[in-house]
Amino acid sequence: MSRLAMLGGSRTVDARAVRTSVAWPVVTDAERDAVAGVLDGGLFTSNDGGKGAVSRLQEEWAQYVGTRHCAAVSNGTAALALSLAALDLEPGSEVLVPALTFIGTAIPVVQRMLVPVFVDVDPVTYTMDPALAEAAITPRTRAIIVVHLHGLPADMAALRAVADRHGLALIEDAAQAQGATYRGTRAGALADIGTTSLNVVKNLPTCGEGGLITTDDPDLYERIVLGRQFGEDLRAGTERDYLSRVLAGNEKLSGVQAAFTRAQLTRLDEYTAAREANVTAFLARLRALPGITVPQCPPDRTHAWHILRLRFSPEALGRPDISPGALRSALRRALRAEGVPMQQYQVLPLPGQPAFQELTGYHGYPWRIPGASPADYRVEDYPVTLAVIEDSLTLQRWHLNPAAGPVLQRCADAFDKVWNNLDVVLGIAAGSRAEVNA
Repeated sequence: MSRLAMLGGSRTVDARAVRTSVAWPVVTDAERDAVAGVLDGGLFTSNDGGKGAVSRLQEEWAQYVGTRHCAAVSNGTAALALSLAALDLEPGSEVLVPALTFIGTAIPVVQRMLVPVFVDVDPVTYTMDPALAEAAITPRTRAIIVVHLHGLPADMAALRAVADRHGLALIEDAAQAQGATYRGTRAGALADIGTTSLNVVKNLPTCGEGGLITTDDPDLYERIVLGRQFGEDLRAGTERDYLSRVLAGNEKLSGVQAAFTRAQLTRLDEYTAAREANVTAFLARLRALPGITVPQCPPDRTHAWHILRLRFSPEALGRPDISPGALRSALRRALRAEGVPMQQYQVLPLPGQPAFQELTGYHGYPWRIPGASPADYRVEDYPVTLAVIEDSLTLQRWHLNPAAGPVLQRCADAFDKVWNNLDVVLGIAAGSRAEVNA
């Protein structure tokens, strides 16, 4: 039996040797030529008269997703903020947000002086639980932001039904789910408004930051476009008049970023298919190991596989005396020593973040607005999120490159090696030197 790397054995995966095959994003001559075309053509911003890279990206993304309209903006957080602004919700209104997500989903809510109400997630999909969402609705609730976490679309039929029963707007945060589908419809076309991020680490990246907003509603689209640059109407075919029709900031996307993403978009389906094959082969090997729960994909949807979350059970390994957190910590140490970059994704339920516990940054608003719900965020109210965080680790980015299949198989070899030495790892988790040295 091979000795674990953390105890002096050789590494299973040489991170330096595999760096090229897992690099992300994949930059080709197509991206270089697209960026050079913007530099040579001079149409650098969204004010391109319908002829530049930003306008072309908007057209192509709307067609790809299957919506009537798309507005390109500066980043995914801005996309959510502009979507909420377009809904024109009264300050102090409540917006439902999943408890397990990146803080970028909730910050736009606060920026619009709206109160985030956090909802626990489903233990299998890690997306908002529709029944708990309905239970969280109050007379002040006005919208639901649904996150397709890790690349798996949420149960949109159930959430749509909840929103319709209560007259709520439904917004998608599809930042991790580009290319995924739910019952044949792409993420971004499953709600009143769809948003996504083009951050360089996303499945559909740009060379920095960017965001896209999609909708079928022409009125919402008009308000989103007005909010993108100082309330000015800068749509194709209009001459700039410098009239600010609404109070708004500046959230434009550059032509260079749009050009880069357009080149990536031509390969999105190809990369998605390759990732599906690579990831499912990797997970099939891990599924055979005891004590691991691998991500699931219900038959009515497809997974973009942006992040791979693995859960570990001491009970399934015959050690109920070991806490899930201790096992997770020991496995992280062992796997990282073998060269597999396992890490946590979120270390607290979102409402447990210091910013929401201490309400720093906005002088206590929006919670101080008369009639608004108080900030009473208790992490114990989100038991599923707590359990998922406590017993899981994630693999990020390495699997995004379509050529990463062999590297993932080496990572599976590392899991096999760790599981062949599981008595040592369990000893570390239990804090028993005798078991470690056995």
